[in-house]
Amino acid sequence: MSLRSVLDGVEHHFEKGGKLAWAFPVYEAIDTALYTPATVTGGASHVRDALNLKRIMMTVWLAAFIPVLVGSWVVGYQANTALAALTPEQLATATEGIRYAFLGAVTSYNPGSSWDNLIHGLSFFVPLYVVVFGTGIAFEIWFASKRGHEVNEGYFVTSILFTLTLPAGIPLWMAAIGVAFGVVVGKEVFGGTGKNFLNPALTGRAFLYFAYPAEMSGDRVWVAVDGVTQATPLGNAAIGAPYGVDWLTAFLGNMPGSFGETSTLAILIAAVILLTTRIASWRVMTGCLVGMVATTLMFNAIPSNNPMFAMEFWWHLVLGGFAFGAVFMATDPVSAAMTNTGRWVYGIFIGFMCILIRVANPAFPEGMMLAILFGNMMAPLFDYYVTQGNIKRRLARG
Repeated sequence: MSLRSVLDGVEHHFEKGGKLAWAFPVYEAIDTALYTPATVTGGASHVRDALNLKRIMMTVWLAAFIPVLVGSWVVGYQANTALAALTPEQLATATEGIRYAFLGAVTSYNPGSSWDNLIHGLSFFVPLYVVVFGTGIAFEIWFASKRGHEVNEGYFVTSILFTLTLPAGIPLWMAAIGVAFGVVVGKEVFGGTGKNFLNPALTGRAFLYFAYPAEMSGDRVWVAVDGVTQATPLGNAAIGAPYGVDWLTAFLGNMPGSFGETSTLAILIAAVILLTTRIASWRVMTGCLVGMVATTLMFNAIPSNNPMFAMEFWWHLVLGGFAFGAVFMATDPVSAAMTNTGRWVYGIFIGFMCILIRVANPAFPEGMMLAILFGNMMAPLFDYYVTQGNIKRRLARG
């Protein structure tokens, strides 16, 4: 008997009037995750192409695994490099804090072994993602059961993107609180997928950043080894210290940072996939880049003792979360601008705000997270003025 037959055979128990009707969102979530929903749009006026929510979300989810694998390798490499420099006595103490002891997959802390690096990094990413996914989907199903709406694939994207914004050593309970806040306050209170105006993943991360700043920033959160501290290159730049990496190394991603932000190369590969499949808006991505470059050049022309004024745009591109935010976060089809002109303005605004925050506020050198949230709040206004402008032009033409 096929799985499809099994699901169809028990469906009546979960429908209205069935003995398990209260659990319909759970059944529907499983069925939707495994198969394309049977109910689809039929009216010609509403059919654009074969694109549907499942295809959009699954494509983004799969594309995100490129920075997952590269980011996990980098986390493992940074940790193994730190462990290799410790004495046996220091190593014995430090390894007590290594999550799940490499899951028993490796027996050495060798930064020269790609396998050791990847497994070590994944031993942090996998438990973190499991906790994030489990916590968030529980809240999704709970709200769906209370409100009587379906559970769709949107949370697959929220869960993976939220996890990629976190440092490797964040406590699991803290990640659970963050994603719960993002799902509930960033999305469900507005009615669920398609009705939220803020990016849920960034809403959760913003909450964690301001609620637990010591666990989300500073020097001690980026290398997953107890007692080892190391600032990110962007953090060094904000205080005028040497970046600690050359540009090519930063572009490839071998530097401390959150799981998803380290490798610009991995992010660009994912961007090609999202653009080729027409999942993400090239206007938003290009707008972010234009806004970032123009604002950087403006600050470069202003004499200042602030070292961030002198940082070139090609460094802004590869340091911090600019590339990850422009490709995965700013292009969220729900919280971004909807009109073509609005997408250009929205992207340029995000690029401008990111550099403005990085340069004008050295105490907060990242900038991209707040820039996108500001952009989310402004997106409806951008679309409104674009729409009103079109209406006025049509009226003027008679």
